[in-house]
Amino acid sequence: MATVSCLTNDAGNLNRTNGETMIELIKTFFSRMPEGEKQAGRQRPKDQIHLATCALFLELAHIDESFSREEMTLILSLLEKDYGLSPEHAEALIAEAKAELDQSVDLWQFAKLINEHYSPVEKIAIIETLWRLVFVDGRMDAHEDYLMHRLGGLLRLSHKDLMDAKVKVLRSQ
Repeated sequence: MATVSCLTNDAGNLNRTNGETMIELIKTFFSRMPEGEKQAGRQRPKDQIHLATCALFLELAHIDESFSREEMTLILSLLEKDYGLSPEHAEALIAEAKAELDQSVDLWQFAKLINEHYSPVEKIAIIETLWRLVFVDGRMDAHEDYLMHRLGGLLRLSHKDLMDAKVKVLRSQ
């Protein structure tokens, strides 16, 4: 059985290194759920939103067919700082988001969840974070640009919101 604690190798790929299995770590991650939700087999909305947001991070990080160490470091940092996750839980969330992405047909299911629970200001913050991820390696390729515009539309943000977020991120670097 695969393990969940993930580190990156020199190519930025995930390496699973400790003895906890993926299922054990994911169970631990979601063990804070109220008993009624556990019995119903549901995640809390906050956990689902974190999963959806992480899935968008991963999709963007992989769109240029190069998942760099810088991208992985930024994603882990965001999950730990912005969501208050421990490194182990951040890695488990990444593993679960990757599994969800592998099973999904498109990104609509993730955007739908974010749209249902986040305000426009919170969605703009996600877009800013996604722009940070685009530019973490110092460049933006055409696939990343396309996906950012697509995500802006899926998150029901205007082109102006998308460009304002991009400019804000570029000026902060």
